[in-house]
Amino acid sequence: MMSLSDQIAAWLRNRLANAGADGFVFGLSGGVDSATAAALAVRAVGSDHVLAALLPCHSQPEDARLGQRVADTFNIPTVTVRLDRAYDALMAVLPPSEHRLAAANIKPRLRMISLYYLAQSHNYLVLGSGNKAELLVGYFTKYGDGGVDLLPLGDLSKTQVWGLARELGVPQEVVERPPSAGLWPGQTDEGEMGITYRELDRVLAAMEAGQTAGIESTKLDKVRGMMADSAHKRAMPPIFKLS
Repeated sequence: MMSLSDQIAAWLRNRLANAGADGFVFGLSGGVDSATAAALAVRAVGSDHVLAALLPCHSQPEDARLGQRVADTFNIPTVTVRLDRAYDALMAVLPPSEHRLAAANIKPRLRMISLYYLAQSHNYLVLGSGNKAELLVGYFTKYGDGGVDLLPLGDLSKTQVWGLARELGVPQEVVERPPSAGLWPGQTDEGEMGITYRELDRVLAAMEAGQTAGIESTKLDKVRGMMADSAHKRAMPPIFKLS
């Protein structure tokens, strides 16, 4: 029986062939999800047919260091696109907003633009790194890190991603790093969501199995609310139909 990593690699090769593309491009953030997606891409098509983009945008230096470490570990060629000036230029012409995320979400959207530029330049597909938990509760930026061609981790819980990362040889310091979207200094996924990934995986698994009796009502209500509020992120824009 094929291992999970081999199953995903085979799926990636099939998708690549069906698209008539030559390889994959992805962002490396220094986090475990992007590192795992990168390792799977190399397993699927080899390092000669992948490109990792380091996309700093007023980011912490640790992001680039760990992203480069992942690239070095798997012999992945990299390109660095510094987005600080592009971000600053947009912020200089946009009206002020009281909502912190309005400005923070520009960063992943600039990264999405950059990745598609690189993808079209190389006839590559854009590989995303969203996992099942993030997709189900909408913890991604619409038309930002959610704007990709393929999601090899999209049916894996965060717990499964951690396990797969270790199996693939992702550096331990990347696996153990607190998950963060890097939206602002000190930001973490779990702090922003108000729930840990292990708790979230547990709640989502119980919901999927229809066995939520043992789940705290506050956590269950929270997750259900997150899923409902983010439903628009998981669907194509509604189209008015002529009668």
